[in-house]
Amino acid sequence: MPIDADRLLNFPIPAVRQQVTPRDAAFYALSVGLGHDPLDPAQLPFVDPLAGPVPMPSMALVLAHPGFWLGHPDSGVDPLAVLHGGQSLMLFAPIPVDGKVASSTRITGLIDKGPGKAALIITQTELVDAAGACFARLDRTTFIRNGGGFGGDDAASPPVPPPLPPPAPDGEPDGVIDLPTLPQQALYYRLNGDLNPLHSDPQVAAKAGFDQPILHGLCIMGVITHALLRQLDYRTDRLQSVSLRFAAPVMPGETIRTEIWANGAFRARVAERGTVVADQGYFTTLAMDRRAI
Repeated sequence: MPIDADRLLNFPIPAVRQQVTPRDAAFYALSVGLGHDPLDPAQLPFVDPLAGPVPMPSMALVLAHPGFWLGHPDSGVDPLAVLHGGQSLMLFAPIPVDGKVASSTRITGLIDKGPGKAALIITQTELVDAAGACFARLDRTTFIRNGGGFGGDDAASPPVPPPLPPPAPDGEPDGVIDLPTLPQQALYYRLNGDLNPLHSDPQVAAKAGFDQPILHGLCIMGVITHALLRQLDYRTDRLQSVSLRFAAPVMPGETIRTEIWANGAFRARVAERGTVVADQGYFTTLAMDRRAI
């Protein structure tokens, strides 16, 4: 069913304020799998408020989260047709772990792939701290199955989306990191604010064409960010941006294998199936010699 562009563009995306606490930082880290090895001293500051708190860089993805607003009837979008297509995260300052933050989200582009094909919704979210300073920007591409045909821009002349990162280079990766997920991982992660039932309700997942509830795209990105941090010896101050395209779903309980190249490119696959689940991955760091990756 084509999206209703007028309804969508006039939908009031929630602007959210949140009081962030060290507990929030610890819960987010646990929700993306840190602490799986409770004896790893490098992970403890992320999951124990008494040992930190150190916020995961990808925590910005869930702060002051507007929720599953595309599931609202007034958005003009079929909620069962919504899939997360791509995501980028840019950090400008340290993430607050004890204080107020606020988010504002706007639609920056709609792409019409044609009747019977997909529509793409491009959104941008800015996060500000208690002083009003922007500390992070999130650019998101949402894929609406069968949402095309509404008469918008086609793929050849879309509004300007976030630039595509370079593809992973040929040759063997410079680092390969396997991180397991838990069977109940999506149930933990959704408590960060994304309550889309696709990730919790088997009946909703079946209607959307999946054998079981799937892992949130942003949870996958959090696991991948953990892998990038491990490659950087958990130096959160070095990570500036992460971007990727979601290529296939991950089932809770599967292992995500992240392959990392020295130029900042990466991709991820499910280790048990070999399926690539994130590609076009690219991360940047501050004042970093990439030969050290």
